[in-house]
Amino acid sequence: MTGWRVGWMVLPEELVRTAERLAQNFFVSPSYISQVAAEAAFDCDEELQANRARYAQARELLLAGLPKAGFTTFSPPDGAFYVYLDTSGHAPDSVTFCDRLLDEAGIAATTGLDFDVLSGEQFFRLSYCAPLADVEEAIERLCQFK
Repeated sequence: MTGWRVGWMVLPEELVRTAERLAQNFFVSPSYISQVAAEAAFDCDEELQANRARYAQARELLLAGLPKAGFTTFSPPDGAFYVYLDTSGHAPDSVTFCDRLLDEAGIAATTGLDFDVLSGEQFFRLSYCAPLADVEEAIERLCQFK
């Protein structure tokens, strides 16, 4: 639960103590209200499953639409609701590309430099955590974007 200081990590045994030491510098303990809210979130399975199904639909829409829009080099999502795409052939760098994408197509994307300082300048990230109609519209806009 991002921002609530509630969650867990799955790590190799040899990294557990190191992660514990780092975590101790970021927080002492989640607040009581965060703990109660996190516990209640486990009772929302029906809503969770509905969201997962919607994200799966949005993912499939986007993955099918990207090649039609000229984006053939990307990393399919595996555990998140983002697609990491190559800007080669679309712009000289991801900052320029993301600026143009926002200005000309009305699509907000994140430059790859936020995730990879070495080669992120040629990549960008799109989220499909949106209503299906918005994902469909984004694909249409991407197809028209040159």
